[in-house]
Amino acid sequence: MKRNHNNFLRVAFNIAKINLGKTKLNPSVGCLVVKDNSVISSGITSVNGRPHAEFNALKSKKNFDKSTIYTTMEPCTHYGVTPPCVNLIVKKKIKKVYFAFYDTDKRTAKKSKSKLIKNNIKVYKKKIDKFSNFYQGYFLNKKEELPLVDAKIALSKDYYTIDKKNKWITNIFSRDRAHLIRSEYDAIISTSKSINRDNSMLNCRLNGFNNNKPDLIIIDRNLIIKKNLKIFKNSKNKRKIYIVTTVKDKKKYNYFKKKRIIMIYKKSLNNKEDFMELFKNFKKIDLGRILVESGLILINHLLVNGLISNLYLFQSHLKLKTRGKNNTSNKIIKKFKLSNRIKVNLNGDNLYKVDVNNV
Repeated sequence: MKRNHNNFLRVAFNIAKINLGKTKLNPSVGCLVVKDNSVISSGITSVNGRPHAEFNALKSKKNFDKSTIYTTMEPCTHYGVTPPCVNLIVKKKIKKVYFAFYDTDKRTAKKSKSKLIKNNIKVYKKKIDKFSNFYQGYFLNKKEELPLVDAKIALSKDYYTIDKKNKWITNIFSRDRAHLIRSEYDAIISTSKSINRDNSMLNCRLNGFNNNKPDLIIIDRNLIIKKNLKIFKNSKNKRKIYIVTTVKDKKKYNYFKKKRIIMIYKKSLNNKEDFMELFKNFKKIDLGRILVESGLILINHLLVNGLISNLYLFQSHLKLKTRGKNNTSNKIIKKFKLSNRIKVNLNGDNLYKVDVNNV
């Protein structure tokens, strides 16, 4: 039977998606071990980044002799907290290795192939178009020392972001999908204005994702966040909450610190350089993927300054007309061509992913 190597690699990517946004600054890698054209084991990079996917796939006592490995990124060759994955691949007598991406970590980049070949293991690199941007965030972390910053926004058919009569613009199917998108990020950024208005939790409320609560970053220049919001009710919440402000108020600082909220003072939060510095600081504390969920004011500001990579745009099939409202201009959003529709049934709503860098 002819083996479709691309199909096995696609499955490996779908496995890798499970821990996307949960492996800190390590890439979420998916790995399949195939023998006699059947999958006999699989692995994924563990939560917080270790052990690696290949280790998890090969750690059992199964007979892996003459098996083939399909992994989304070339196996590591360096010693860190754990030994190199190439050593384990050699030890387990793997016959062939297929991978989709070279690592950009200088300790491993393009080194695994030669080490495996020296041990009589055949190595093949294959490009999988559907997942060509899968490691966009990881590569950005390495190259620019910045986190990947994406954004999500909901719009009516006539491009309003606020419904004067209802809290929601899109339907429950879109909102559930938004929870799934959140699960793929280390942290959510919003503003005190948005959170005060909606009393939102900005977490993942889907069965199976309940324990995944991305950290929350609140941009609150004037320190106007309300104290009685739902997000502050449980001080033992596993997620970290950061308030970024330009105001020094000892009394409020002490109040939030008692709630285990991390206060970050910035002298200025106005221009591109201010936000670049802020994002770099978050990358230093292992936040490699950040999703912005706010009103148009912050999203417009970040778009104008080239600080957003991808925009998830949920659009309702309904027009709000006189019920619709925007707090600022929607001209930037309206310029995007909505051609890349994600194929998911949202019962009338549509979801688009805009690659902002290529618009």
